[in-house]
Amino acid sequence: MTIPMGLLTILLSTILGFFPVYAYSFVSRQPCSTSTAIPSSANNLKKVPLFYRAMIPVLNGSFERNVVTLHMSDWADFAYDDEDEVLDIDFADENDSQEEKALVGIALQAPEVFFDGNPIVIPQGSSLPLSVENVEGVLAACRMEIETMFGYSAENRGVGITGGVDFVELDGPTVVVALKGRFWHTRPMVLARVGAYIMGRIPEVVDVEINDPYELTDEANNSAA
Repeated sequence: MTIPMGLLTILLSTILGFFPVYAYSFVSRQPCSTSTAIPSSANNLKKVPLFYRAMIPVLNGSFERNVVTLHMSDWADFAYDDEDEVLDIDFADENDSQEEKALVGIALQAPEVFFDGNPIVIPQGSSLPLSVENVEGVLAACRMEIETMFGYSAENRGVGITGGVDFVELDGPTVVVALKGRFWHTRPMVLARVGAYIMGRIPEVVDVEINDPYELTDEANNSAA
């Protein structure tokens, strides 16, 4: 007698589907039904043979899946960083008018000044007492009186001079300063001019030094913005 393949498949499916339910019904002493959902709690699973445990998720129609969510950027947090901008400026010529130089230099930021007091404008040969306030006030006046060396005016920045000088500290009778930006004059010459200006008005100052010797190099000047 030959059993049709379709019938055999139905029989096997019925047997495999019924036995796990029967096994659960047997160990838990609950009425047997092919529609009974088999709970998968730890206590009940211990009572069901290993083969049938594997079938429980299938019979209950539930599967556990590991879902991996792929997060793709929509560029919503993209922002323009102006530090990445490379300025390509056609600087004015030294023979151009002051107006032309200023039009170019206004696009460049002036060197920041951290002193918010008033400049102390006094003639050379004066005898001002030594103090941090007096040194910073005289240095502020120095920025104005020898301004052609610095980039505080738009006209100077228009021809590529962006340099500035900052007070760092007072080390006894020695004034320590820092140079930044780009100068037309050599940096040692700028330091010498600043030192002469300060010492010519505050006699107690014995020297004006640079904060970092590297600041006096051509490399520091050429690499400055």
